Amino acid sequence: MARRVVVLDYGSGNLRSAERAVARAGAEVTVTDDLAAAASADGLVVPGVGAFAACMAGIEALGAGPVIAERVAAGRPVLGICVGMQILFGHGEEHGVVTKGLGLLPGGVRRLPARRLPHMGWNTVRPPAGSTLFAGLPADTRFYFVHSYGVTEPAALAEAGATVTTAHHGTDFVAAVERGALSAAQFHPEKSADAGAALLRNWLGTL
Repeated sequence: MARRVVVLDYGSGNLRSAERAVARAGAEVTVTDDLAAAASADGLVVPGVGAFAACMAGIEALGAGPVIAERVAAGRPVLGICVGMQILFGHGEEHGVVTKGLGLLPGGVRRLPARRLPHMGWNTVRPPAGSTLFAGLPADTRFYFVHSYGVTEPAALAEAGATVTTAHHGTDFVAAVERGALSAAQFHPEKSADAGAALLRNWLGTL
């Protein structure tokens, strides 16, 4: 039986490409802003593109923060993608303005100290042993990134018990994180061809 997955519609973009990718990976997918559906689904995908502050404003307007937090606390899988990953952290800083995040992961999001931004295109990642998301994927697998901001303190996440996958662009940054029911990727699995499809199938296997 296909797992039921909700792609949360809180006003951010990239909904349909996420919907199609998760469906191709084998799930029954609904794009909705219905919080009851988000709470009851086997899996919840939180997408996100654009600015941290704008995404948080959308989450707050919908009242989705408590639903996401309650799912994680209850061990019900959540997958954050791109800015949908970033808002899971404590805060984001853009143009000198700090915006509070959901606080489900320790740390904050800041502008990458790189000469070339945005970081856009294919990049390898470094998953640790024991990663569920990257199980079965070769070490040189590339994923598609589009971002100028990220989490640049992976050690703090690891100390908090998370499985942390890193990549490098100007500095090491968090490319993906797994902790309990919560998984997230800074890159776009839905734009990462066969590698992204494999990662989504691995995530669906946890539902």
